[in-house]
Amino acid sequence: MNSRTPRPPHGSSRAGPPPRPGRRTFGAVCAAVGALVLAAPGCGVLSPGSNGQTSDDITVTSTMIREGEAIPARFTCKGEGVSPPLRWSGLPDETESLAIIVDDPESVGGAAVHWVLYGLDPENPELPEGTVPQNGKQGQNSKEQAAYDPPCPSGDTAHEFRFTVYALKADIALPDGAPLDQALGAVASNTLARGRLIATGGR
Repeated sequence: MNSRTPRPPHGSSRAGPPPRPGRRTFGAVCAAVGALVLAAPGCGVLSPGSNGQTSDDITVTSTMIREGEAIPARFTCKGEGVSPPLRWSGLPDETESLAIIVDDPESVGGAAVHWVLYGLDPENPELPEGTVPQNGKQGQNSKEQAAYDPPCPSGDTAHEFRFTVYALKADIALPDGAPLDQALGAVASNTLARGRLIATGGR
């Protein structure tokens, strides 16, 4: 990894723009970004090997979420609706920036992206609960909001909520509020490696 002067993490809550009606289904996103996106049948967000060089070497953990267990209500629409704390390790030496994508491939009406976060400093190995780092930017989610859209698991449908960290070979030159297809495309074209933490919901 290139030499950098370590800097302390900065966290600040950011509110996204007012909600807009409707949800963009992931089918529409797939049409826009082709084979880029969500590993679900026929619509691979950034599936392994999407750029021919992607590895799954990053380890992603959380002090509040355990792999394969139910997502705590605090991080859903049934609780406070804040983003969970995440930690990661195992970044490639060439990592210049990080991105985080939260998605639900089993969402009613089609797979959904709940959060797109990019521009993160790889010298910082964690993301505190409910924050966006000072240097971070948020792309639009499936509801066209530049914010964390808390998952809403139903009792009738099984869900996997996937918190994926991407190591990027370059910083993403997009502003806050970039359209979902543009943000996912930029992440895909710069991905070196990824890691994923999966929580469940429903049933």
